[in-house]
Amino acid sequence: MSHLVKTKGLALLSGGLDSTLAVKAMVDQGLEIEAVHFTTPFCNCDKCSVDDVSEQFDVPVHHIFMGQEFLDLVADPPHGYGSHMNICIDCRINMFRGAKKLGDEIGAEFYVTGEVLGQRPFSQRRKAMELIETEAGLDRKILRPLSAKLMGKTEVEEEGIVDRDSLYAIQGRRRIPQMELAEELGVYDYPCPSGGCLLTDPQFAIKLRDYLHYKGKLKLDDMILLRIGRYFRIGKARAIVGRNEKENNVLSALAERRGFLRFEVKGHMGPVSILLGDAEVGVVEKVSALTARYSDAPRDKVVEVECIGGDTGVLRVSSMGDEEIKTLRIKE
Repeated sequence: MSHLVKTKGLALLSGGLDSTLAVKAMVDQGLEIEAVHFTTPFCNCDKCSVDDVSEQFDVPVHHIFMGQEFLDLVADPPHGYGSHMNICIDCRINMFRGAKKLGDEIGAEFYVTGEVLGQRPFSQRRKAMELIETEAGLDRKILRPLSAKLMGKTEVEEEGIVDRDSLYAIQGRRRIPQMELAEELGVYDYPCPSGGCLLTDPQFAIKLRDYLHYKGKLKLDDMILLRIGRYFRIGKARAIVGRNEKENNVLSALAERRGFLRFEVKGHMGPVSILLGDAEVGVVEKVSALTARYSDAPRDKVVEVECIGGDTGVLRVSSMGDEEIKTLRIKE
């Protein structure tokens, strides 16, 4: 399909199969496409797959990080939460507003997504999609190539810029139609479907709710603390216990940079633990006992735990019992 006047579209590209197919469908119609890749503090995103799509289809990609503004939305989402702490409707509105701002700068006249009607119960229902378009100021400007034939015409379809007959009518949560379409379009190297957002993870949501309950506001610097380690609530304080060498290194670096108390068992392999909040009477002892419990030290022996960064020094403690651990642990 050729056009006398080249019309540019801006695609929201996650790097997953659906958005990759949407971009390929537009490129195959000879349209000029640029892409934008949004990330948040809760993304488990694969930037490499985004860059692969960019290179394969010769589509420039803009990378945008949604930071503190997004955290404020998570703390108080106007359209509420999904099944966990996900704010899919407000997230999509925020992304499309960001896309619109970028689109105005680069001269984009329409927007493309890999959304599939009915794939996600919270944000990909027809009414939710219409609400998102309206609140983002993009009525009839968002083209969803994979489900286009099941939805009303966008402006670029009505004007004949995009050939609607060459678009698709995929709906629901089954992935087989997309996989078949990928083979048809020659898209073979794509990542397996996986949870890309920690806000949809039930265990992470527990930790995030706990954080919000005590803090009231999300801080960007604290988000990494919610992503790693075993997480415990001891009164108003929190303790994080590393699970492996990589997490131990991260916790040690954070403790040094931000002045957290750090705990290590002397003479035995084990975790690094950090204490967040006031070191009230008994709290330091409990974190020391936790650290001992997850080390290689014999559970029936008193061991030395070094508290680094404060005035406590070395404590002699026994490992914390399993029943007490259950009362303190915020499960991941």
